[in-house]
Amino acid sequence: MPTSNSPVLAPDATARSRGKRPTVAFAHLGCEKNRVDSEHMLGLLEAAGYGVSSEETVADLVVVNTCSFIQEAREESVRTLVRLAEEGKQLIIAGCLAQHFQAELLEALPEARAVVGSGDYQHIVSVLERVMAGERVRQVSAVPTFLADEHVPRKRTTANAVAYVKVAEGCDYRCAFCIIPHLRGNQRSRSMESIQAEAQQLAEQGVQELILISQITTNYGRDRYGKPMLAELLRMLGTVAIPWIRVHYAYPTGLTPEVLAAFREVPNVLPYLDLPLQHSHPEILRAMNRPWQADVNGALLDRLRHQLPDATIRTTLIVGFPGETEAHFSHLEDFVQRQQFDHVGVFAFSPEEGTTAATLPNPVSHAVAEARRDRLMQLQQPIAQQRNQAWVGRVVPVLVEKEDPTTGEVLGRCSRFAPEVDGVVHLQGPARVGAMVQARITAAHLYDLEAATVDHAAP
Repeated sequence: MPTSNSPVLAPDATARSRGKRPTVAFAHLGCEKNRVDSEHMLGLLEAAGYGVSSEETVADLVVVNTCSFIQEAREESVRTLVRLAEEGKQLIIAGCLAQHFQAELLEALPEARAVVGSGDYQHIVSVLERVMAGERVRQVSAVPTFLADEHVPRKRTTANAVAYVKVAEGCDYRCAFCIIPHLRGNQRSRSMESIQAEAQQLAEQGVQELILISQITTNYGRDRYGKPMLAELLRMLGTVAIPWIRVHYAYPTGLTPEVLAAFREVPNVLPYLDLPLQHSHPEILRAMNRPWQADVNGALLDRLRHQLPDATIRTTLIVGFPGETEAHFSHLEDFVQRQQFDHVGVFAFSPEEGTTAATLPNPVSHAVAEARRDRLMQLQQPIAQQRNQAWVGRVVPVLVEKEDPTTGEVLGRCSRFAPEVDGVVHLQGPARVGAMVQARITAAHLYDLEAATVDHAAP
């Protein structure tokens, strides 16, 4: 890992010369779960009186909340760290990369004043105080156990109308390709009352869309209550005055009749199913340590569509897993063609040190995996266009998120689009950012829709 050769000083000298606490900037990398952790660190620092800026140039010190899920994410984290180090910034490295490579980071980067593990971000204020005193800090629990609740300060970084709520932390499953249990620990669910209290806080802040996240949201509550409690949680959240509640990361086998009934019957729960299926072939699913999924994919998806006929279904898939033959991949192609998903994300397999999959025989070359990813995405494109086309003519609520002050273009999302991973709605007509408006879909594209506002307000 290349580093800067500039001398490293305790970052309190500049701040002391100004007679005030230092300004801290944040660089956020990785998933929405990491974003929530960043937001808690921002809130904790602000509550302690530290100035927090989104501009790295004005900061004395930068907290980088890193990702280490796959090789590509690690490379992005390392590039960010090196760039900031070469700019002379003092660094606090937080998140999954710090949990994974704490000793290596401190050794390789003199500018790294502290590493903070994925289960230790609640200590960010004391870590910063120790850094300001000249100490080099390693605050990393061997096994992450912390679970934030509605009482931990939080400064949101999303648009005012959208908020993520982490209902659980960690994961009890051991998929062969996944390092998350090592980085985040076993599943730890919040109480339903805690989640409802935070949702109420967000409603009072004007949030229009609440997105429930965890590693496996359909397993919510199993560790705390002895059984999954997502259906009960959704019904409880139905009492909160937030128009849209979206569920991310549902395991297909966790979509029980009770959960599907809650999706149907709770008015503000969107019929949007985010199902990380990963593959379709039983042999590959067994190799992934997901054998329970092999017999339920097709039948379960048929049942989902029967019980939620308007459901938008997103999935993610992995190609190039060790042992995946052309026949296995053809099976996956047939599956995608037959299921007609609304949205599909495809990833080329990345071997992660410490996982079972990293040592499996018969690896697939990177070039072959990339080619299969491209083939699958090309297969999905006309399906995505057709699924979008089916919405033309509908009048639907659209959450207005952005207006270009130069062009006047207005962007929003309807219920079939989750933030960042799906498409957007290009909106014509009067619309205020942060509002929910009624709009008629007028045209469909590969990933996006066009719409025009109509006179009456959105429900």
